[in-house]
Amino acid sequence: MRATVLHRLIYGSGLLYLICVAVFTATENYLLMVIPFGLALAALAFLAMDKVLWFLLLSTPFSVEIYFEDLKFAVGVPGEPFMAGLLILFILKLIVEGKFHPRFSAHPMSMTLMLYLVWMFISAMASSMPYVSMKYFLARLWFVVVFYYLFSLLLKKEENLKKFYWFYLAPLVIVILYTIARHIEYGLTKQASTWVMTPFFREHTNYGAALAMYFPVSFVFAFLIKDQPWIKGIYIGVFLILTVGLILSFTRAAWLSVVVAFGVLMVLILRIKWYVVLGGVVLAAGLILYNWSDIYMSLSKNQKVSSDDLGEHVTSATNISTDVSNLERINRWKSAIRMFKERPVLGWGPGTYMFQYAPFQKPHEKTIISTNNADLGNAHSEYLGPLAEMGFPGLLFVLAIVLQIFLLGHKIYNSALKSETRYLVLAAFFGLITYFSHGLLNNFLDLDKSAVSVFSFISVLVCADLYYRQRAGKNV
Repeated sequence: MRATVLHRLIYGSGLLYLICVAVFTATENYLLMVIPFGLALAALAFLAMDKVLWFLLLSTPFSVEIYFEDLKFAVGVPGEPFMAGLLILFILKLIVEGKFHPRFSAHPMSMTLMLYLVWMFISAMASSMPYVSMKYFLARLWFVVVFYYLFSLLLKKEENLKKFYWFYLAPLVIVILYTIARHIEYGLTKQASTWVMTPFFREHTNYGAALAMYFPVSFVFAFLIKDQPWIKGIYIGVFLILTVGLILSFTRAAWLSVVVAFGVLMVLILRIKWYVVLGGVVLAAGLILYNWSDIYMSLSKNQKVSSDDLGEHVTSATNISTDVSNLERINRWKSAIRMFKERPVLGWGPGTYMFQYAPFQKPHEKTIISTNNADLGNAHSEYLGPLAEMGFPGLLFVLAIVLQIFLLGHKIYNSALKSETRYLVLAAFFGLITYFSHGLLNNFLDLDKSAVSVFSFISVLVCADLYYRQRAGKNV
């Protein structure tokens, strides 16, 4: 009976699709052709959601942004239209069934993400630019729904872990090779490194962040996963390609994020108490804040653009006085703090920083790359951005997510999981460490390339906590 109803639904949808195409073609309403194609995508997602999810993962490294001037809105194609469709199906499923995998939804991380989205919606409703904020909220909503919630349906099966990584990593390697080839044409200069990855990535910092997130993944496959010799050769080759790509990205924050991930690994291996690490971080931050006026005065004397020399470029990452981009970050951060002070609770609204921060700049803090136009960048921080846009609660939710990532990573490191599964899950953990340490200097969660990896990696950790560890316990 159910099969008959399903067949009728398929045939009826197909007939409706053909009628829509015929009518819109005859009347030359070509823009409305989006409707039948949307129906086709919805049918595909309804009948084979797993295939749509795998396709999304595979296509994301190749996605290209299309900007709609009239709507002031950019869409990543082909991925984001699929994500929007899956979001609608997810909402319909919740309405019909009233729940989504209760155990997964009740996990502390799931609850935190839900509260984070609720607060983002509240902030968007009170936004200084409601249209901008609602678009931003919807994009974040479909990233979380698709890559955290829906991907959990695939990731709860351990056998899908390798496939999950390679469906993103394989096309990413192709993009890296394309980028390196273009970079060679322009002499491997630092200036060329900022744009040779287009149209697949906006610029080199977003590109570097994506490569840094998959650096632990490629390392695990190259050196910790057992396989046939020729396959191991491929793993090592991919690791080397990714390493070269990361170096040639000239993204110092990405390089430093890998170092931070290695430092966290050492903390786990040496079993250093977390309160000792936290105390050290708080002490260092306190000393910097206490001496900030003197530090800033000495740093602001030199506004030199970074060098093509890799050694000098690495050094400039820790010596702000040698690079104007680092001084511009300080300008953006101080502007974000001033914005927060004016609207400390609800903030200015999700996605509004780039439109609102210009009046909060001080003339003596501006650099040669400062702008008053809403066309160049954001708060350059995954923490201060939410603080300015969603108030103090927005920052608290981000910190709560990061804290839970650390707790899950620590739990999984000490779990009874079989070695290969544990290595693969920890690859996601260290990938997230690279992103959220990089997030001290940049923010990319509004871009599909980063959001896809961040929320799906978090889903890996939660699935490991709920399903993999349980199965491992039964096998002990």
